[in-house]
Amino acid sequence: MKHFLDLADWTAADLQFLLDAARALKEQHKREGNPPLLAGKALGMIFQKPSLRTRVSFEMAMQHVGGHALYLSPQEIGLGKRESIADIARVLGRYVDAIMARTFEHEHILELARWSPVPVINGLTDYNHPCQAMADLLTIYEEFGRLEGLHLAYVGDSNNVANSLLMGAAQFGMKMSIGSPVGYQPKPAVLEKARQLSRGRLQVTVTDDPVAAVTGADVIYTDTWTSMGQETEAEQRRAIFPPYQVNSALLKHAAEHAIVLHCLPAHRGEEITDEVADGPQSRLFPQAENRLHAQKAILVYLLAGREVLEDLTEKKGSKKDKKK
Repeated sequence: MKHFLDLADWTAADLQFLLDAARALKEQHKREGNPPLLAGKALGMIFQKPSLRTRVSFEMAMQHVGGHALYLSPQEIGLGKRESIADIARVLGRYVDAIMARTFEHEHILELARWSPVPVINGLTDYNHPCQAMADLLTIYEEFGRLEGLHLAYVGDSNNVANSLLMGAAQFGMKMSIGSPVGYQPKPAVLEKARQLSRGRLQVTVTDDPVAAVTGADVIYTDTWTSMGQETEAEQRRAIFPPYQVNSALLKHAAEHAIVLHCLPAHRGEEITDEVADGPQSRLFPQAENRLHAQKAILVYLLAGREVLEDLTEKKGSKKDKKK
């Protein structure tokens, strides 16, 4: 049984297949709607952290393909507190066809997957955010028509999103530069994991100079300086991170065609300015929409099988051939 916990767990070919399937599902939905590929299927969604995009995108993804999603709040579950994670996994897995969990500790998602009789999807942990990274890669892929060889610059706190972007860059042969203050840079073990995953293809540089990080970049990515669970550090972080704000002055150092991404929610005026977030190079809202389509591909793959998506991508390819 396959889970979706980390981009490093999947091959580059499988991730590319999911991106192509997501594009096909997105185009189909806009054209005529998606068929009920997951009719009768249910997704149980466990939340330790609140969310706009994760909850709504997963619920609507299931609805688009004929399934159902069940929201389980922190008060209802009490993951690892009210009852053990192993018991929760084994009980919930007898009620639903897949489990998505948004947790603090990464070990919690691993424990769910260890005991669950159904596929588990990582909706976010303090270590990584693979579903977000898939939406990000889909957005970049739509913009440039490729991923290999592109330069992705990440500026700000090297957090769970940065960790997943590193794994994505490693899988697809992208160049990645990270501009973060000393003390807020990626952990050496994460960098080493990404390098090993890339089999020598990943070019990654880490610097405390944001200008050096974005120079010549095709994509500039940022995230909030203070993530959920770090609220006690907020004032300290606000004093450290202002030089890493993505603003029009910083953007001038990137390639002219560069796009700007942010996983949202954005603290406008802190890590990103209104001028950039709402400007012509921003792809923040297409990126947010792509959570829906990337996750739809993951859900269909895990619950209906790769063959269903192969049929869809083949049909898309045959339509393109006819247009030619």
